[in-house]
Amino acid sequence: MSVRDHVLFLRDWVCDPLQVAAIAPSSLSLAHIMTSEISFCDAPILELGPGTGVFTRRLIQKGIPQENLVLVESSQAFADLLGWRFPKARIICRDASKLIANEHVLPGTVGAVISGLPLAIMPARKVITIMRFAFQSLKSDSFFYQFTYGQRCPIAPAILDRCGLSSTNIGRTFLNIPPASVYRIFRK
Repeated sequence: MSVRDHVLFLRDWVCDPLQVAAIAPSSLSLAHIMTSEISFCDAPILELGPGTGVFTRRLIQKGIPQENLVLVESSQAFADLLGWRFPKARIICRDASKLIANEHVLPGTVGAVISGLPLAIMPARKVITIMRFAFQSLKSDSFFYQFTYGQRCPIAPAILDRCGLSSTNIGRTFLNIPPASVYRIFRK
Protein backbone atom coordinates (compact mmCIF):
# COMPACT_ATOMS: atom_id res chain seq x y z
CA MET A 1 0.00 0.00 0.00
CA SER A 2 1.32 3.40 -0.94
CA VAL A 3 1.52 6.48 1.23
CA ARG A 4 -0.84 8.08 -1.28
CA ASP A 5 -3.48 5.41 -0.50
CA HIS A 6 -3.24 6.09 3.22
CA VAL A 7 -3.39 9.87 2.75
CA LEU A 8 -6.37 9.59 0.40
CA PHE A 9 -8.16 7.25 2.78
CA LEU A 10 -7.50 9.42 5.83
CA ARG A 11 -8.57 12.59 3.97
CA ASP A 12 -11.87 11.02 2.88
CA TRP A 13 -12.42 9.64 6.37
CA VAL A 14 -11.91 13.09 7.95
CA CYS A 15 -14.32 14.64 5.42
CA ASP A 16 -17.02 11.99 5.84
CA PRO A 17 -16.33 9.35 8.54
CA LEU A 18 -19.73 7.66 8.13
CA GLN A 19 -19.18 7.18 4.41
CA VAL A 20 -15.61 5.83 4.61
CA ALA A 21 -15.88 4.26 8.12
CA ALA A 22 -12.22 3.17 8.19
CA ILE A 23 -9.03 5.05 8.92
CA ALA A 24 -6.81 2.92 6.65
CA PRO A 25 -7.15 0.73 3.56
CA SER A 26 -7.84 -2.96 4.16
CA SER A 27 -4.82 -5.22 4.67
CA LEU A 28 -3.56 -7.93 2.35
CA SER A 29 -4.53 -10.43 5.05
CA LEU A 30 -8.15 -9.25 4.91
CA ALA A 31 -8.04 -9.29 1.09
CA HIS A 32 -6.97 -12.94 1.16
CA ILE A 33 -9.92 -13.90 3.37
CA MET A 34 -12.42 -11.78 1.40
CA THR A 35 -11.43 -13.47 -1.86
CA SER A 36 -10.58 -16.94 -0.52
CA GLU A 37 -13.72 -18.61 -1.94
CA ILE A 38 -13.69 -16.81 -5.28
CA SER A 39 -12.06 -18.11 -8.46
CA PHE A 40 -11.89 -16.99 -12.10
CA CYS A 41 -14.93 -19.21 -12.74
CA ASP A 42 -17.05 -16.84 -10.63
CA ALA A 43 -16.60 -13.84 -12.95
CA PRO A 44 -18.07 -11.35 -13.35
CA ILE A 45 -17.57 -9.92 -9.87
CA LEU A 46 -19.35 -6.89 -8.41
CA GLU A 47 -17.36 -4.98 -5.82
CA LEU A 48 -19.14 -2.42 -3.65
CA GLY A 49 -16.97 0.20 -1.98
CA PRO A 50 -13.58 -0.88 -3.34
CA GLY A 51 -11.78 2.18 -1.94
CA THR A 52 -8.16 2.00 -3.11
CA GLY A 53 -8.59 -1.43 -4.71
CA VAL A 54 -6.95 -3.84 -2.25
CA PHE A 55 -9.60 -6.53 -2.87
CA THR A 56 -9.69 -5.69 -6.59
CA ARG A 57 -5.96 -6.30 -6.90
CA ARG A 58 -6.32 -9.65 -5.15
CA LEU A 59 -9.14 -10.70 -7.50
CA ILE A 60 -6.91 -9.92 -10.49
CA GLN A 61 -4.07 -11.93 -8.91
CA LYS A 62 -6.51 -14.84 -8.70
CA GLY A 63 -6.99 -14.72 -12.47
CA ILE A 64 -10.13 -12.61 -12.83
CA PRO A 65 -9.68 -10.26 -15.79
CA GLN A 66 -10.27 -6.56 -15.15
CA GLU A 67 -12.95 -6.64 -17.85
CA ASN A 68 -14.97 -8.92 -15.55
CA LEU A 69 -14.94 -6.52 -12.60
CA VAL A 70 -17.64 -3.95 -11.86
CA LEU A 71 -16.41 -1.53 -9.18
CA VAL A 72 -18.98 0.70 -7.48
CA GLU A 73 -17.41 3.55 -5.53
CA SER A 74 -19.20 6.65 -4.23
CA SER A 75 -16.05 8.73 -3.69
CA GLN A 76 -14.94 10.50 -6.87
CA ALA A 77 -11.32 10.54 -5.64
CA PHE A 78 -11.34 6.77 -5.10
CA ALA A 79 -13.18 6.18 -8.40
CA ASP A 80 -10.53 8.20 -10.26
CA LEU A 81 -7.75 6.22 -8.57
CA LEU A 82 -9.47 2.92 -9.43
CA GLY A 83 -9.87 4.02 -13.05
CA TRP A 84 -6.15 4.75 -13.24
CA ARG A 85 -5.16 1.47 -11.54
CA PHE A 86 -7.68 -0.77 -13.29
CA PRO A 87 -8.37 0.85 -16.68
CA LYS A 88 -10.19 -2.18 -18.11
CA ALA A 89 -12.57 -2.59 -15.14
CA ARG A 90 -16.01 -0.98 -15.26
CA ILE A 91 -16.04 1.83 -12.69
CA ILE A 92 -19.37 3.22 -11.50
CA CYS A 93 -19.09 6.34 -9.33
CA ARG A 94 -22.34 6.12 -7.43
CA ASP A 95 -23.83 5.34 -4.03
CA ALA A 96 -24.46 1.57 -3.97
CA SER A 97 -28.00 2.12 -2.69
CA LYS A 98 -28.84 3.96 -5.93
CA LEU A 99 -27.90 1.16 -8.32
CA ILE A 100 -30.59 0.03 -10.73
CA ALA A 101 -31.00 -3.53 -12.05
CA ASN A 102 -30.59 -3.81 -15.83
CA GLU A 103 -28.96 -0.36 -15.97
CA HIS A 104 -25.83 -1.15 -13.95
CA VAL A 105 -25.71 -4.95 -13.82
CA LEU A 106 -27.86 -7.55 -15.54
CA PRO A 107 -29.92 -9.59 -13.07
CA GLY A 108 -28.67 -13.09 -12.32
CA THR A 109 -25.27 -12.64 -13.99
CA VAL A 110 -22.84 -11.88 -11.15
CA GLY A 111 -20.75 -14.71 -9.68
CA ALA A 112 -19.89 -12.96 -6.38
CA VAL A 113 -20.32 -9.64 -4.62
CA ILE A 114 -17.51 -8.30 -2.45
CA SER A 115 -18.44 -5.44 -0.15
CA GLY A 116 -16.30 -2.95 1.69
CA LEU A 117 -19.34 -0.85 2.56
CA PRO A 118 -19.93 0.16 6.19
CA LEU A 119 -23.25 -1.73 6.35
CA ALA A 120 -23.19 -1.94 10.16
CA ILE A 121 -23.65 1.82 10.49
CA MET A 122 -26.01 2.42 7.56
CA PRO A 123 -29.74 2.95 7.99
CA ALA A 124 -31.74 -0.29 7.67
CA ARG A 125 -33.64 0.90 4.60
CA LYS A 126 -30.37 1.58 2.75
CA VAL A 127 -28.94 -1.83 3.71
CA ILE A 128 -32.11 -3.58 2.50
CA THR A 129 -31.93 -1.71 -0.83
CA ILE A 130 -28.27 -2.69 -1.30
CA MET A 131 -28.89 -6.34 -0.38
CA ARG A 132 -31.89 -6.60 -2.70
CA PHE A 133 -29.92 -5.17 -5.62
CA ALA A 134 -26.93 -7.43 -4.87
CA PHE A 135 -29.02 -10.60 -4.69
CA GLN A 136 -30.98 -9.63 -7.83
CA SER A 137 -27.60 -9.34 -9.57
CA LEU A 138 -26.17 -12.61 -8.25
CA LYS A 139 -26.54 -16.01 -9.89
CA SER A 140 -28.79 -18.25 -7.76
CA ASP A 141 -25.92 -20.18 -6.14
CA SER A 142 -23.56 -17.23 -5.61
CA PHE A 143 -22.50 -15.36 -2.48
CA PHE A 144 -22.11 -11.89 -1.02
CA TYR A 145 -18.93 -11.32 1.04
CA GLN A 146 -18.81 -8.60 3.69
CA PHE A 147 -16.19 -7.71 6.26
CA THR A 148 -16.72 -6.05 9.60
CA TYR A 149 -14.71 -4.77 12.52
CA GLY A 150 -17.42 -5.98 14.89
CA GLN A 151 -17.97 -9.34 16.58
CA ARG A 152 -21.01 -10.40 14.53
CA CYS A 153 -22.43 -10.11 11.05
CA PRO A 154 -22.80 -6.40 10.21
CA ILE A 155 -26.24 -7.01 8.72
CA ALA A 156 -28.85 -7.17 11.47
CA PRO A 157 -30.69 -10.51 11.86
CA ALA A 158 -34.02 -8.76 11.14
CA ILE A 159 -32.69 -7.48 7.80
CA LEU A 160 -31.27 -10.88 6.89
CA ASP A 161 -34.66 -12.47 7.67
CA ARG A 162 -36.58 -9.83 5.74
CA CYS A 163 -34.37 -10.42 2.69
CA GLY A 164 -34.47 -14.23 3.04
CA LEU A 165 -30.74 -14.45 3.77
CA SER A 166 -28.36 -16.18 6.18
CA SER A 167 -24.72 -15.57 7.07
CA THR A 168 -21.70 -17.46 8.27
CA ASN A 169 -18.29 -16.27 9.43
CA ILE A 170 -15.52 -17.51 7.10
CA GLY A 171 -12.50 -15.99 8.83
CA ARG A 172 -10.91 -13.33 11.00
CA THR A 173 -7.62 -11.47 10.79
CA PHE A 174 -5.74 -9.58 13.44
CA LEU A 175 -3.37 -8.31 10.72
CA ASN A 176 -5.74 -5.48 9.82
CA ILE A 177 -6.30 -2.09 11.44
CA PRO A 178 -8.60 -2.70 13.22
CA PRO A 179 -8.93 -6.53 13.26
CA ALA A 180 -11.72 -7.72 10.97
CA SER A 181 -14.00 -10.69 10.28
CA VAL A 182 -15.47 -11.79 6.95
CA TYR A 183 -18.99 -13.10 6.45
CA ARG A 184 -20.47 -15.07 3.58
CA ILE A 185 -24.09 -14.04 3.03
CA PHE A 186 -26.34 -16.36 1.08
CA ARG A 187 -29.95 -17.12 0.23
CA LYS A 188 -31.80 -19.35 2.70
